[in-house]
Amino acid sequence: QVQLVESGGGLVQTGGSLRLSCAASGRTFTRYIINWFRQAPGKEREFVAAIRWSGDNTYYADSVKGRFTISRDYVKNTVYLQMNSLKPEDTAVYSCAAGVLGTGDYWGQGTQVTVSS
Repeated sequence: QVQLVESGGGLVQTGGSLRLSCAASGRTFTRYIINWFRQAPGKEREFVAAIRWSGDNTYYADSVKGRFTISRDYVKNTVYLQMNSLKPEDTAVYSCAAGVLGTGDYWGQGTQVTVSS
């Protein structure tokens, strides 16, 4: 079993920044890729970014490349999503998920990000 807990969401103005955290625990989470997804009201869930727990590979959706950065802290067992130059269209519930690239077997509860115009 893998447990994931997100934090760091909130309200920010256009152009602002937020850093989301995904704290992982469980015996096997290091085997997985940690993905970030988001879902806006009335829209499908979409992939945002991902990182392999072991290795340097990172992956981004085109819509966030150059603005978002995913990273991990081995000591804290936490994956971060640094979000800069935020836009109103980034408003969504952001969730982290452990699985393979682009899919999640284990999910956190989600954290709301709201970008005001």
